[in-house]
Amino acid sequence: MAYVLPMEMEHRHRHRRRHRRWIRLASVFALLILTTGRVGAHEEYVVDDEEDIALGEFFSESLSDPFVVGPLVAGALVVALLVGSYLLVRPFQRDLAAFRYAMREYVEYVPWLLRISLGIPLIGAGFSGYFISPALEVDLRLLQIALGFFLLFGLATRVVALVGLATYLVGVVIWPTLLLQLEFVGGLAAIALLGSGRPSADHVLQRVAGSPGTVYRRFDPVHERARSFQARIDPYERYLPTVVRAGLGATFIYLGVTQKLLQPGLALAVVDRYDLTAVIPASPELWVMGAGLAEAGLGIAIILGLFTRASAAAALAMFSLTLFALPDDPVLAHVALFGMASVLLITGGGPYALDSRLERLEADAETEVADATPTEATQS
Repeated sequence: MAYVLPMEMEHRHRHRRRHRRWIRLASVFALLILTTGRVGAHEEYVVDDEEDIALGEFFSESLSDPFVVGPLVAGALVVALLVGSYLLVRPFQRDLAAFRYAMREYVEYVPWLLRISLGIPLIGAGFSGYFISPALEVDLRLLQIALGFFLLFGLATRVVALVGLATYLVGVVIWPTLLLQLEFVGGLAAIALLGSGRPSADHVLQRVAGSPGTVYRRFDPVHERARSFQARIDPYERYLPTVVRAGLGATFIYLGVTQKLLQPGLALAVVDRYDLTAVIPASPELWVMGAGLAEAGLGIAIILGLFTRASAAAALAMFSLTLFALPDDPVLAHVALFGMASVLLITGGGPYALDSRLERLEADAETEVADATPTEATQS
């Protein structure tokens, strides 16, 4: 006991010192965020003022107007009819099997795609003087630019993604406006799960450190730890599509519900500013209800993993139309969404997706496509 007690006390002292060190680091980080100058903030990107209309009044008028309810019900019935008809007939079985087979060739580029999709918006936000969301003019220039460039180069990728995720989570507590960019949670979590991939600085350094006889191998402090960590996390990488689905779907639901259905005055101001009723002759209320329900429905489909690739394609089409319809909408704000939707086009729904059952039914068609598709060696 005379030897055990001092060792135990020393272990406790080390644990306390380590605990105090983490507390100090967290305090410095929080102080950095809190003392950053806030220039100003908007609740949305493209309009500063919203029309004066109460939520109850908006829903009462909209849901009692047959020219609003009728098209919404008709649209829902058309979607249900198309989905039901496809499930009964499945006319594009071999086409979809060929598409999925082709997408598998791009899986290795998914980490690179995610890094670009999150790195570029962070760099743009830093240089433009806002914090992640264009609606939040907070100057965290150096931090965002550094995180963005590290992601682009793929250097210390998982650590940088976790630092970025922690920055966002601390920021959203202080400025709830950051929920407008909720996709950053899913995107950064996906990068932390998947790592840097290639091309990346991490991959190059790991190769140099793993080569016998190199000078760098003797000094590299992370190579063996990185290999050990990679071995532990490998079984969980298959959940990447699930993480991306959750992040992208939650963003769609949030934007559809909070920015349109629960803030109709804001959405009506956007319709009025861009004269959207001249683009499609429908009432402003129908525009707002239709857009809000469509975004929320698309988000639910993505989270459930229902027709994931088709839902991702619809999301890409929606982003593109938004960029053309709202010419002064900041493009950088949508880059992460573009990237995450593109990832789902490549990976599909992944685990815990309703698509899994449909893909099992179409597995035979995909096998036939794979057997009939010439390899690169044969083509050359």
